[in-house]
Amino acid sequence: MSELSPVLEGKVVHAGIFDFKEIYRFLYEWFISYDYLVMEKKYSEKITPEGKDIEIEWLCLRKISDYFRFRVKITIRIIRMTSVEVMRGDIKTKRDKGEIEIKFGSALERDYENKWESNPITKFFRGIYDKYIIKPRIDAYEDRLATEVEEVVAQAKAFLALEGRR
Repeated sequence: MSELSPVLEGKVVHAGIFDFKEIYRFLYEWFISYDYLVMEKKYSEKITPEGKDIEIEWLCLRKISDYFRFRVKITIRIIRMTSVEVMRGDIKTKRDKGEIEIKFGSALERDYENKWESNPITKFFRGIYDKYIIKPRIDAYEDRLATEVEEVVAQAKAFLALEGRR
């Protein structure tokens, strides 16, 4: 069975005006540009008197080697989303208004193909391999994944702040 090492969690919260389709596209294209496979695990939409409530879950995977894989789980929750018209210069455009929360959870996955799980001896050697032989590589990959998640969190915050000012 593969082993997950939690690396970093991040969160973006924004209340106000934003463009849901654009933030969705922005996040999707960001992960695709970093060679992640993006799988949408959940999409639920509920219409309430106050507006739409939307919940989306993504699992983003990126193969680093035959032994390592980056794993990022994203949860997007939007509450009380309504459509509003805003002025951009002299032009009226439609935007969304509500509260959006985006959570990022990342982990380094080791032995995701379960090659070292065939018998107790190879499992034992995997423990030695992880602790003593490739420990610096594990630390380097965890740092790299943390940097990527910090970057996407900062980019999402900046994107939502920019959209809110337009």
